[in-house]
Amino acid sequence: MEPLARLRWPVALSIAAAVLTIGMKGTAYALTGSVGLLTDALESLVNLLAAVTAYFALWYASRPADHTHAYGHEKIEFFSSGLEGVLIVLAGLGAVGYGVRRLIFPEQLLSLEVGTLIALVATLVNLLVARVLLHYGRLHKSIVMEADGQHLMADVWTSVGVLAGLGLVFLTGLMFFDSILAVVMGLHIAWIGLGLIRRSFDGLMDHALPAEELDRIREVIRANLPEGSTFHLLRTRLSGARRFIEFHLLIAGDISVREGHHLATKLEEAIVAALPDVAVTIHVEPVDEQESWEQDYLQRLGEEPTPPTPATPNTNDK
Repeated sequence: MEPLARLRWPVALSIAAAVLTIGMKGTAYALTGSVGLLTDALESLVNLLAAVTAYFALWYASRPADHTHAYGHEKIEFFSSGLEGVLIVLAGLGAVGYGVRRLIFPEQLLSLEVGTLIALVATLVNLLVARVLLHYGRLHKSIVMEADGQHLMADVWTSVGVLAGLGLVFLTGLMFFDSILAVVMGLHIAWIGLGLIRRSFDGLMDHALPAEELDRIREVIRANLPEGSTFHLLRTRLSGARRFIEFHLLIAGDISVREGHHLATKLEEAIVAALPDVAVTIHVEPVDEQESWEQDYLQRLGEEPTPPTPATPNTNDK
């Protein structure tokens, strides 16, 4: 079974958790009349939509590459996580709006003990499922599963804020605590959603791999280069859990095609060993040809255009 296909069961678990917590939080709101609990129940509806979206995104992403999608289907994960980010922001802003409205039009809260207990159990369910999603998402580098886990964790923090507000109302009799904490947690949730949207945007725009991974790639390439060879135009991008790496390998112009191919294969195997789940493309060029040094392009990528002068001899034949 494909790794992404195996990831669908935790998302199915989050769908079941969303259905369960919608019922529990809705019951708690009906008992208490707490705007915080209403906001919490509405966010669980958003969780359900996000989890269903994530499930189908993982199903599509697990399909193998074909003639219409030669690089695979994993990039749909960025669309799904971006949608989840938008939903999280909307849920956060909704919490703020409900909190402000209840500050202006306060209402008496009822049956706080029972409502709080039901909401607490629902929060624990979400916490356990969120930890499962985040664990598997980070293990398999699945942004859509991480997004779903962060979405549930945002719900958990909302619930913690709501429960704290209900506790303060119960202890002090002051109704505004319920509304104020709904506003604060709503802003926090919106901030989490904006972070997910930014990550998804970076993925859709083929953002380069993190600096530490780029440094590791350069280190591996340099460690496997023969004397008189170099590389440039290193370009990377992320598509779901897969990394794509390509660069120009500059070697002595008079070695055979077979030797050049063997060197490129050796470099590819070394990179894959250092960074799993990568697809490496290497373009071999003669180091001693001026055409191999695309100075304008190198400068745009922040690399120094430094062609050798005079031409580098082929030291391998000596």
